[in-house]
Amino acid sequence: MNPYLFEMVKLALSAMKNAYVPSSGFAVGACLRTVGGELFSGCNFENASFPLSLCAETSAIASMVSAGYYQIQEIVVTAKMLSLCPPCGGCRQRLVEFSTNDTIVHLYGDGKIQESIPIATLLPHQFQLT
Repeated sequence: MNPYLFEMVKLALSAMKNAYVPSSGFAVGACLRTVGGELFSGCNFENASFPLSLCAETSAIASMVSAGYYQIQEIVVTAKMLSLCPPCGGCRQRLVEFSTNDTIVHLYGDGKIQESIPIATLLPHQFQLT
């Protein structure tokens, strides 16, 4: 088993508890691991102007980039209200920006990893500038 996965799930669940979701109540947490093994977590947060809200995956990516890291090895996504919560389209594109086709997205729910999917499967025909 992946030695990082347990800690990643723990951090994603912990981040999810901090989600700021006064309108929807839809809390999401994420934890990503860089190719060097660094872990970064994030939660979603809403704004009264919904387009200004941020997803958990985006929050984790922002933490990673702020720390000077740019390559995601894998990510765990969990949601309070769903047993399976894949990243939205915008987050899929954001993840692609910092991933290879082999980057794995783990979808956690109901107390276990429900699916582990390569990012290339989640977002085929990716848009990339390079």
